[in-house]
Amino acid sequence: MRVDTQDARDLEAVAYLRTPEAVRKRCEQIFAAGVDGRLAHFRIDLTRLPHVAERIVTVTRQSYPLLDIPPHSRMGHFNAGGVDRLRTTLPPAPDDPDEYARRLIDLTVTSVLLDAGAGEAWRYRDTATNTVLSRSEGLAVASLNIFAQGMFSADANDPCRADASRLAQLNEDELGAGFQVSSSNPLVGLSGRTTLLRRLGEVVATTPEYFGVDRPRVGGLLDHFRQRAKENRILATDVLATVLTSLGPIWPGRLTLAGVNLGDVGRHPAAAGEGASTGLVPFHKLSQWLTYSLFAPLATAGMTIVGSDGLTGLAEYRNGGLFVDLGVLSPRQPAVYDEAHAPYSEIIVEWRALTVALLDRVANLIRSQLKLSASDLSLAQVLEGGTWRAGREVAAERRSDARPPIRVASDGTVF
Repeated sequence: MRVDTQDARDLEAVAYLRTPEAVRKRCEQIFAAGVDGRLAHFRIDLTRLPHVAERIVTVTRQSYPLLDIPPHSRMGHFNAGGVDRLRTTLPPAPDDPDEYARRLIDLTVTSVLLDAGAGEAWRYRDTATNTVLSRSEGLAVASLNIFAQGMFSADANDPCRADASRLAQLNEDELGAGFQVSSSNPLVGLSGRTTLLRRLGEVVATTPEYFGVDRPRVGGLLDHFRQRAKENRILATDVLATVLTSLGPIWPGRLTLAGVNLGDVGRHPAAAGEGASTGLVPFHKLSQWLTYSLFAPLATAGMTIVGSDGLTGLAEYRNGGLFVDLGVLSPRQPAVYDEAHAPYSEIIVEWRALTVALLDRVANLIRSQLKLSASDLSLAQVLEGGTWRAGREVAAERRSDARPPIRVASDGTVF
């Protein structure tokens, strides 16, 4: 009986760690320790935060003069350089909006999972526009093109799908060819990305409650979301819960609790907590970004997303790098800049946690400077407007290769 009770408590801890409330609370615990000067790796200078907000406001006004800012999502990356590639590559299907939404979900999920950092050397030539792209925009356009060409479809006559059977058979050579990888054009974490998509195929094939029974596909999630919605309205936190539960088994080499893969969760001594989750810090960066990115496909199917600010900021290197480059965060040991760190090392967990907490605070400063309320300027809009643009811009000013100030040894599945 005692074992059963412990198992139940562990499963409760798993459920808690999958919530954005847990992300915020654990990151706030680490932030509080930093304000008190009790962290081992970073100092915090909050007097620099208004300067960061001013920089973000400047970048936001340059990109969106009318402040008509969309939520942060994968969709914007597909249109890199001002080219509306989605309309030409994956045109709408007004006669069947649900099928179009399924295609967008197929594309969005696979594209986001392929986005965890490209490295400084990789480039992609988009032959349709004869442009050379890098980083997130290059990864987005490459993934859009290989999706439209049918790499993830099990039916050559119906290329714009992500079918379980095809994803499970994907190999590194064909994915590398799609991303134009060569000895002179290396892509960080190609093996990890391939494994992630293969695992995605296996999960889609074995969980019909999320992805459907007849020819299971990633876009089958639409029907699950419809079941969770009420009068075509669905909470953003419900979308995230579905993403975390349905895709949780795909993540490799992660912490587990009660036999459940926890996904993007690290450890830190300042995280506090109780029971089996003590010291664990959830981030769910890719899962939350995927959730933000699913808003547009779901809207295509006539669904309304409610409560997007229930999600958190994204613990990734552009947002975190902005706070380091502009002096809000400073490493206690300068040698931090000299090596690449493991994604779940204590220093990187600390950096990411402080980033999440600081994003909430800088969002409030930005709203104040723009004289907008939280309902007028959501956190997703702040990110898009926004923090990652400013982080990239400052990185380019500081370093010729525009890399982040602190390097992470990515396996292609975290950043």
